Order: sequence, then C-alpha cells, then structure tokens
Amino acid sequence: MDKTADSTLECCQQFCPLKHYFQIMQHWNIRVQGKVQGVGYRAFVQQVAQALGVTGFVRNQPDGSVYLEAEGEEPILKILVERCKKGPSQAQVSGVETRMGSVQDFDQFVIQR
Repeated sequence: MDKTADSTLECCQQFCPLKHYFQIMQHWNIRVQGKVQGVGYRAFVQQVAQALGVTGFVRNQPDGSVYLEAEGEEPILKILVERCKKGPSQAQVSGVETRMGSVQDFDQFVIQR
C-alpha cells in the first residue's frame, strides 16, 4: 500500500464506527494456574467466551492448570484474559500465561473433556 492508502486506513480505523471490521483475527494459547479445577472454571470461561463472541476450547490439564485456545480480535481477547485472571468466585488464579498461535478457524467455544 502507498502512504496515502496507509493514512486513509489509519484514519478510518480511528474514527470509523465500523473500525472493528479492520481488526485481524488472532489465536491465543492461554494457560491458567492456581486453584482452577473443580471450581467451575471451564464453564466460567466458556460463558465469558461465548458472550464475547470468542471461539475455541478450554480443558483441564493433568498438572492442575486450565488450558484454552481462543480466537477473536485482539481487544476482545484482552478482555477474555482479564476475566480469566479473576475467574469464578471459588477459583484462586495464581498466574495466566498467553502466547500467540496460528488461527484454526474454530466455529464455537467448547469445553473439552
């Protein structure tokens, strides 16, 4: 793209009410540590993800952590991570790690068993 096109796109992204259409779908791998199993954590994550329009999955890990892969636009994924840091009332989250992955084009958010 030339500089004019770059500046036009930048302007549109800042002021256009449809600026979310310019966001790029991202895939985040998220690991949550602490007291996060047996407290409704996966159902909590699924509910938050579905409310945000995020797709992917969540599952318990053998080490006691919870692992999720989530796809959505960056601002929405940041909200999901913030909610993961709090968790449901019975959870005690001690850490949340995130890293980017390759988009898988999930079509819903599910609990894996």
